[in-house]
Amino acid sequence: MIAVLLGAATLMSPGAGATTLHTSGAAAPHPSGAAAPSAVYDVRGGDQFFVNTTGRCVIGFSVTGGYVTAGACGRAGDVTQGHNRVAQGVFRSSSWPNPGSAYVAVNSSWIPRGVVNRHDGTTAPVRGGTPAPVGSAACRSGPVTGWHCGVIQARNVTVTFPQGTLYGLIRTNICAEPGEIGSPLIAGDQAQGILIAASGNCSSGGTSFYLPIPEILARHGVGLITSR
Repeated sequence: MIAVLLGAATLMSPGAGATTLHTSGAAAPHPSGAAAPSAVYDVRGGDQFFVNTTGRCVIGFSVTGGYVTAGACGRAGDVTQGHNRVAQGVFRSSSWPNPGSAYVAVNSSWIPRGVVNRHDGTTAPVRGGTPAPVGSAACRSGPVTGWHCGVIQARNVTVTFPQGTLYGLIRTNICAEPGEIGSPLIAGDQAQGILIAASGNCSSGGTSFYLPIPEILARHGVGLITSR
């Protein structure tokens, strides 16, 4: 059965992916009367985030001003916290079930980066959003099961499940599990899409479906953040 992968996810360790201006408990030296610098954190594809303090989803890809994720994760106006529970942003636009994507604008404590967290201490660069042809190798990253790879099996797929029907999806043989909705799919260094539904699991194998990144960017009027 194909299902939307909402559900509990493994909480990442606090501070992962953060870039701080100082690391000790004391404030860094600064001119008299000036405000102490504050921590700044990275927005990375594949990182977990929280919606209205309780719901859990995954960042798809960094875009201008924030990131894109699955529309099932939240409605316009819902607020988000990062993986470290630091206030992060707000859903500016969202649709569900069709076409099924959302855009979250982040605050000044978060900086969108053109990378995907591989959950092994490294990141994968994102250098564009060129669609890869059927048969291409691709990988998905999420906080529950980590980095998994497989093959793009088909494009322009229609999927009907209890919540509704989605069109124009990418189908892969890459596994996914509950709590990983919104996860990024990347082929080489090219963003492909965000996870919207799946069947099976990462123990016995499965099938996963993604909204293509070009349509997501166009719908929300944002640009993909890339690495140099």
